[in-house]
Amino acid sequence: MEELRTGVLLVNLGTPDSTRVSDVRRYLREFLSDPLVLNMPAPVRRLLLETVILPSRPRRSAKAYRKIWRKQGSPLLVYSRALRDALEKELGPAYVVELGMRYGRPSIRGALHRLCAADVVRVLVLPLFPQYSTAATLSAIEKVREEVQALSPLAPIEILGSFYADPRFIDAWGAVARPEIEDFKPDHVLFSYHGLPESQVRAVDRSGGQHCLAREDCCDALVEANRDCYRAQCFATSRSLVRALNLDPGITSTSFQSRLGPASWIRPYTDAVLRELAEQGHRRVAVLCPGFVADCLETLEEIGIRAVAQWRSLGGEALRLVPSLNAHPVWVDGLARMLRQHA
Repeated sequence: MEELRTGVLLVNLGTPDSTRVSDVRRYLREFLSDPLVLNMPAPVRRLLLETVILPSRPRRSAKAYRKIWRKQGSPLLVYSRALRDALEKELGPAYVVELGMRYGRPSIRGALHRLCAADVVRVLVLPLFPQYSTAATLSAIEKVREEVQALSPLAPIEILGSFYADPRFIDAWGAVARPEIEDFKPDHVLFSYHGLPESQVRAVDRSGGQHCLAREDCCDALVEANRDCYRAQCFATSRSLVRALNLDPGITSTSFQSRLGPASWIRPYTDAVLRELAEQGHRRVAVLCPGFVADCLETLEEIGIRAVAQWRSLGGEALRLVPSLNAHPVWVDGLARMLRQHA
């Protein structure tokens, strides 16, 4: 009798097909046309895209992608595929694992088609975003649901939640970061997360605007008011990693990178924190990016190249980017245990 199999859909953000400006423009158009990413009236979003972002940003982004591109393609895609393959091997024949990108290829639709063809009896969907945000997590979930309806009938799906403080996620980061920190011996450890417009944080405040970004200690603990707050979950991840890595909290900071456009984004900004650290006399800074589970443009180029150059210009001695989880064996094992928990 043939064994019944469970499907697993790993969802990541996406990447251009190549470093050609046309491919980068196509990717950015799809990405930034999403109303959950640029949450503004549609006419304003189209105007911003067509007159401000798309005329210039694709060329700059293509240049940045060229600095980190691998022979096999985009690092995000290379590492995500390696994770998919390692996870499927770890889970064994009772599981089929597919990868889908919210934007670009491989698509979520294609991944679901392959799971349908494999005759799985259920599908576990895991958005690979540790901290919840409407721009990434909710957008991915809604896209999955849209494609599932189009493919009906399909095996029942279960969408797994954020894992910002899951012990298996924290253990994996510990396994990756501990030897890096022991070797580098930094005098400061910075946790840098992708930024988010302040408006998106305020929108999930369950207190009616009385908590998130309304008080200085809004992210010091997770409570009912900020349960779905991306910024609060990022700080919770940082606190968990400080404990796991046995770091002195006084030599650590949390910051946010990758802001776009004129809107106010969550603070403190990574580039501003680096300036402050240099002014305070710090010389050696290690940077972890625990909002990403795979190295990508934001880690390898923004931190590994631009932040390194900024730190040197500020008189710092060295800045080291700690690699992301990618397909590290401890992460693969942790993910497998997370998924089996839902069997």
